[in-house]
Amino acid sequence: MAISQRLEIRQGQTLVMTPQLQQAIKLLQLSNVELAEYCEQELEKNPLLERDESAPSAEPEREPAEREAPDEPLEASLAREDFSKCEAMDTSHDNLYDNDEPPAASVPSAPLADWTTVKAARSFDGDEDLLESTVAGGGTLKDHLLEQLAIAALDADKRLICVSLIDAVDEAGYLRVDLGELAERLGAEPAAIEVTLTVLQGFDPVGVGARDLAECLALQLKDKDRFDPAMQAMVAHLDLVAKRDAAQLAQVCGVDAADIADMIAELRALSPKPGLSFNTEPVQPVVPDVIVRDGHDGGWTVELNSDTLPRLLVSARYYAKVSAHARDKESRTYLTECLNNANWLVKSLDQRARTIMKVASEIVRQQDGFLTYGVRHLRPLNLRTIADAIGMHESTVSRVTSNKYIATPRGLFELKYFFTAAIQSLNGAESHSAEAVRDRIREMVEREGTGDVLSDDRIVSLLTADGVNIARRTVAKYREAMRIPSSVERRRLKGGEPVNPGIR
Repeated sequence: MAISQRLEIRQGQTLVMTPQLQQAIKLLQLSNVELAEYCEQELEKNPLLERDESAPSAEPEREPAEREAPDEPLEASLAREDFSKCEAMDTSHDNLYDNDEPPAASVPSAPLADWTTVKAARSFDGDEDLLESTVAGGGTLKDHLLEQLAIAALDADKRLICVSLIDAVDEAGYLRVDLGELAERLGAEPAAIEVTLTVLQGFDPVGVGARDLAECLALQLKDKDRFDPAMQAMVAHLDLVAKRDAAQLAQVCGVDAADIADMIAELRALSPKPGLSFNTEPVQPVVPDVIVRDGHDGGWTVELNSDTLPRLLVSARYYAKVSAHARDKESRTYLTECLNNANWLVKSLDQRARTIMKVASEIVRQQDGFLTYGVRHLRPLNLRTIADAIGMHESTVSRVTSNKYIATPRGLFELKYFFTAAIQSLNGAESHSAEAVRDRIREMVEREGTGDVLSDDRIVSLLTADGVNIARRTVAKYREAMRIPSSVERRRLKGGEPVNPGIR
């Protein structure tokens, strides 16, 4: 076989991700806050961009959800480089008791509270307005601790150590540093670190500088002069408190059941995260990107929230004025790039708005039952269903629904909320939405009586009777996701007799 050289011409198609197309894809997945920040940066960089100061139209763009999306052509450049074209390259032990008063009986009946969500360093049982006290406090936790350090009687070495310790205190008030590593880094004796930590733990708020929950509670109990041997034993066994094992707690602490209830009440009055009262980070309000209203014809009207849409213009007049005085090639090239980038950004913003409208309108059409009747009528829905209906790629729909919110008569929801898994029905009926099934489980648990606590198997039987084909492990998963205790724990909370722990 002879080896020879030859020239061949072959024709093929390939997709090139231009910087403009990458920008358009990026804009699609930004939230309204991120989009506003991005546009501000572009306004600073591009002299041909300017903010549209004119008032928005009194009648914003609207589209009835039941009407098919219009097939009107978009700008030619966008029509040639639709977002969907790029998809081929797209790779793309803190639980203790809450505010309820503890019973005097041997088995506490107060429900558990998730201390990971506590937002203020105040007693759970106090009457003080926690929001007002948090906002009025002002300043950060670090500033508050440094102010106390300024008047503390410490020598220079210990003052330096204390500053390092304060830097290692997180927003909840816990110390997040290994003392041995800190001693080595500062070249200090470990004993000096321990002594300085004791000083820091004496600062306000009480409990700051603790290394774990047990130490945080212990510091607060010592401040109240209530850290006796019995309470010390309870703090050392917080796992038993979380399990509501009153009998074991009574044995460990050496007290009777009534004392256990009182001691648990004292723990509940403490703050598991004392530093959060100084957390002054502004809360970012959720602003809907899309608004759904009742239509005059009994349907739904979908409109974009104009307040979240940056309004930018390309200043053709300024471009003409400057380009007339641009003599060198570098200046003309720079102006041309600015003009192209400005035009593309404006078109990309328009395309983004149109795409969000298409996706949101189709979601509203698919979930009409939810908007009309509630969560029980939420349909199973996936990205492919929406993508096929509007002629886009699944990943484009995924980008549109990320960090986007829709205001409906039933509340404010993230667009991704409406995409739920399907749970098959019996006898070939329509599938059930996983969110609707979770709502049924929640309602069943809320309606159960003291003597009729439903096990997971019983819930499965009731759902099966309603035509829902669901496994027991799925019920357990949904129940745990909603932070609903097991049937054993719920029976204890409601004052019933203990049952075999193997039964759920």
